[in-house]
Amino acid sequence: MYILLALIGACVLGVAAHFLIGGRELRGVALTPAIATALSAVVYTGLQWLGVGEDNVWLWVASVLGSVVVAAALTIAIVAARTRADAENKAALGI
Repeated sequence: MYILLALIGACVLGVAAHFLIGGRELRGVALTPAIATALSAVVYTGLQWLGVGEDNVWLWVASVLGSVVVAAALTIAIVAARTRADAENKAALGI
């Protein structure tokens, strides 16, 4: 049941990261929270399988904060790729 706390925390921080990162018009509103939540589930489960207990702070840091940092980095990369692709398409169309 503790995994739900990690998932909710990652999702909430993912929503905050969505609004803090520029280029919102180039991506969906659920992209960053979805990446953060999915990564949080994978990291939390993996660390649990490795024997890290719920009372260990590194479980929470890695599953909540780590997943949000990775989700933010992926979102920035997606926005940069989308901006670059849009510029190339405009140049190809002569706009």
